[in-house]
Amino acid sequence: MATDILADAKQMATGLQESAEFKALSDAYETMKQNQTAFETFKQFQTMQMNLQQKQMQGQDLTEDEMNQARDLASSVGNFEEVKTLMQKEEAVNNLLNDLNNVITKPIQDLYRD
Repeated sequence: MATDILADAKQMATGLQESAEFKALSDAYETMKQNQTAFETFKQFQTMQMNLQQKQMQGQDLTEDEMNQARDLASSVGNFEEVKTLMQKEEAVNNLLNDLNNVITKPIQDLYRD
């Protein structure tokens, strides 16, 4: 049974890659990569986010300097039109994933409603 569900999940992953939302996200990412400054700033932002999240998960408080650096970098990355477009396309993919999650978890939600 679990094998069938995993096979279905793999099909869904393929379907996601073929969706208009994913293709738009992929195109936006490739466009952003063509702007070296935007791409480097975006990568720095991702790295900072990951580092701060790890620190928080370990129960460590963020320093005021770290918070200021994060705000400055977020502001900087938001100045690139390519990054704004990427974020919009990412939101569309996330909405699709949320819809899928709702469909998949509906049996569990229904189970607990009784």
